[in-house]
Amino acid sequence: MILTLSCPDRTGIVARVATLLFERGANILDAQQSDDQETGRFFMRMVFDPKGDDAEGLRAALGELAAAFSMTWTLRDPKVRRRVMILASQTDHCLADLIWRWRQGELPMDIAAVVSNHPASTFPHTDLKGIAFHHLPVTAETKPAQEAQIWRLVEETRTDLVVLARYMQVLSSDLAAKLEGRCINIHHSFLPGFKGVRPYHQAHERGVKVIGATAHFVTPDLDEGPIIEQDVERISHRDTPRDLVRKGRDIERRVLARAVRWTLEDRVLLNGRKTIVFND
Repeated sequence: MILTLSCPDRTGIVARVATLLFERGANILDAQQSDDQETGRFFMRMVFDPKGDDAEGLRAALGELAAAFSMTWTLRDPKVRRRVMILASQTDHCLADLIWRWRQGELPMDIAAVVSNHPASTFPHTDLKGIAFHHLPVTAETKPAQEAQIWRLVEETRTDLVVLARYMQVLSSDLAAKLEGRCINIHHSFLPGFKGVRPYHQAHERGVKVIGATAHFVTPDLDEGPIIEQDVERISHRDTPRDLVRKGRDIERRVLARAVRWTLEDRVLLNGRKTIVFND
């Protein structure tokens, strides 16, 4: 089982949680913790073998402890795989990478559906075999109806996590709010300095020395959600815009894959506008 929690920081939290699990015969396999001195909040992720089948009793005991410490907490069986919906547009390198990693067993998830505003023929090099694909075209006039279809699919497929794998449509504030805390986006910049179309060409024109990518949770504020993971790579004057695109795709793939995996493994805890990431 995986237990995550956050609460106002005070003495005795770790001891009380560990004692509760010990008294119920659980064996702690891994534990990570952190306190944010600026906000005064404590965060913990604990993996344990429950050594029994009294799940309801364990949840009840944790609930009582959580009430005493004003905890926000989750308890999840890692054998129960999360259902993930992937949204993509014409650029499919992140989509293809997530599907490949899923097929290789690197991402512990079930793909609920792939949704795109372009037809499946747009992705001739992406293996969509056996995956439900939904083509939901969108224009400025049809955006509310198209997003209503997306939300209906999220509910019908019991989707736990939505991943925007270079989905080149800005979610409305309404849909972003509905998905807040369970929707990840990949941004083609370490810092949002080059927005819009042809970002790597913009970066090349400015003579940048590093390029990068940022994976973050989606919020109603565009590209302002809590950051999960970032990475950069140095470049030089020898690199052409095409080189930057190629290198940028590599960074985007690995950053998004790490962010998705850490989220699936309950390693990412929200801390206001930031995250606590207990990466492995």
